[in-house]
Amino acid sequence: MPEELSFKDEAAAEYDRAFAHVTAHFMPFLLRAADIAPGVRVLDIATGTGLSAEAALAAVGPTGHVTAADISPAMAEKARERLGKAPNVSVSVEDGQRLSFPDESFDAVLCNLGLMFFPDPVRGLSEFRRVLRPGGRAAVSVNTVVERSYNHQINVMIAQYLPSLADAVARTFALGEASQLQLLFNEAGFADFETDTVRHAFVLPSFDAYYGPFERGGASTGQALAALPEETRRAIREEVRRDLADSGGPVEAEAEYRIASGRR
Repeated sequence: MPEELSFKDEAAAEYDRAFAHVTAHFMPFLLRAADIAPGVRVLDIATGTGLSAEAALAAVGPTGHVTAADISPAMAEKARERLGKAPNVSVSVEDGQRLSFPDESFDAVLCNLGLMFFPDPVRGLSEFRRVLRPGGRAAVSVNTVVERSYNHQINVMIAQYLPSLADAVARTFALGEASQLQLLFNEAGFADFETDTVRHAFVLPSFDAYYGPFERGGASTGQALAALPEETRRAIREEVRRDLADSGGPVEAEAEYRIASGRR
């Protein structure tokens, strides 16, 4: 993962405040796409702080098992803190394009908002397929467009001042088209491709409730903000405030995910 998108410790610490409610809304759609049911074995790739793995764990119940994996050691450690007490969960630092697991190890593979950051998404999907048992499903979610992204419009604003971020912003939306995802799944050898688009408007009690976690270094957005001079950060804050039409009360941030799945 490129440096501008890697998560430092403080980013991992603020990540939950920024995204817990977003993950909670969208995960049921991803779990359904992967046919997650009680008793199944699940691999969650790009787990971040383990929010998605936690949702999977609740769905598989005590007779199932969840392996949470992330390429970032800091994120994997946060996931371990979140999930560590559950007897039927394990956490692993993994490159999604070179998984360490044997063939046919899992009933389902999940990847929530991660595939678009893979240098070679087909290679990643091929690995997802390899570790799936025959008949198992892999399901991914990706961002669609910047206008319906929970936080990446901030990244677009930052990229005006930090050109090194521009490529990363473009990658964020590189797999937004359903037809593109279908090509990738087909190339990786999946059958029975399905896709769905889910949109939701999140109402936050205040602008600070929305922007604060990023301002404090949360996620890739916060890390990019932290690299900017204070005057520039203030300018971006005001631009985001205008973008959300902040009038001192609740603000609304819209998000849209494309969910795609295929069967081995």
